[in-house]
Amino acid sequence: MTAAPLIAVIAGEHSGDLLGAGMLRQLRQRFPAAEFIGVGGPLMQAEGLQSLVPMDDLAVMGVAEVLGRLPTLLRHRRLLVATLLARRPQVFIGIDAPDFNLPIAKRLKAAGIATVHYVSPSVWAWRQGRIHGIKQAIDHVLCLLPFEKAFYDEHQLPATFVGHPLADEIPLAWSQQDARNELQLTSKRLIGLLPGSRKGELARMAPLFLQVAQQLHQRHPDLEFVTPMISEARAEQFRALHQRFAPTVPIRLIQGQSRTTMAACDALLLTSGTVTLEAMLIKRPMVVAYRFNWLTYQVIKRLFKAPFFSLPNLLANEPLVPEFAQGEATVSALVAAVEQQLAPEVAHTLTRFQELHRQLQQQANVLSAQVVADLVASSQ
Repeated sequence: MTAAPLIAVIAGEHSGDLLGAGMLRQLRQRFPAAEFIGVGGPLMQAEGLQSLVPMDDLAVMGVAEVLGRLPTLLRHRRLLVATLLARRPQVFIGIDAPDFNLPIAKRLKAAGIATVHYVSPSVWAWRQGRIHGIKQAIDHVLCLLPFEKAFYDEHQLPATFVGHPLADEIPLAWSQQDARNELQLTSKRLIGLLPGSRKGELARMAPLFLQVAQQLHQRHPDLEFVTPMISEARAEQFRALHQRFAPTVPIRLIQGQSRTTMAACDALLLTSGTVTLEAMLIKRPMVVAYRFNWLTYQVIKRLFKAPFFSLPNLLANEPLVPEFAQGEATVSALVAAVEQQLAPEVAHTLTRFQELHRQLQQQANVLSAQVVADLVASSQ
């Protein structure tokens, strides 16, 4: 086995950067002289990745949003394909972002380069016919969710359930009081608002969440609100929306520290995505809401087959947490749902969160790195 393999990795957003960084850390232990190239954010770059294009350029969701950025995305993809075909890494790992990564993987696999996809596309939920294209592009899928491996086994595509590194990283119990002390929060009842980390997502979701906060504050004056923001740019965007939609509601903004903020809260109102998994692992009651761009929603509603869209419900295969999409995500519905999450009856939900947390604790960084290392060995 070569002591200095060239390993290519492409992540398209913050959650992928987190997954990639843990895997690269483990790979570095196996191959101290390995070279990592591709696309990643600050976490992967800290582990030695040379990012060939800015990761933020890839962080787009939805049909309409992608169309607006299509020339940039295609230019980046052409550069990456040409570079990787010329340099011929021992293995290519695409982390999530299947619409961007799978066409790259297909070109590389056709050229004899081993390919891995980390985070299964939601092929079991919608556009199931994609499995044929995935098999043409990918040699091995790394699955975050336990039921995903069975789907790939059924279609004769090698797959490994690796769990989720967040389940290994986040403690089974996180003291609310310790979190409040760390953030210097003294509220009696605290609601966390997490309307998304992308500019377009925040523009769609924050007005709705702020109107919910306005009504909750009117109905329950003792409630206070807190919002973690991923960057100062998003914080400025949120402040402007706050002044427009709920100027009388006191909301404390916290830079970063989203997990500690969630741990400090009594209940959470948040968008769909990885943040719902984090909330589940931190064991806080939540309400999940999402509104898509109109064009994106027209596509999704015709093709989506899964019974749920939030990760806690998908994992549990039952409606553990209230979830509202598109037209169902109204102010009145969300106000009522948040009020329900403040009731003692949520104890059962928190018990299920604990069970699901243990199920996802699989040492994901170690398992994912081992699959890649095995492919590196077999490529010699």
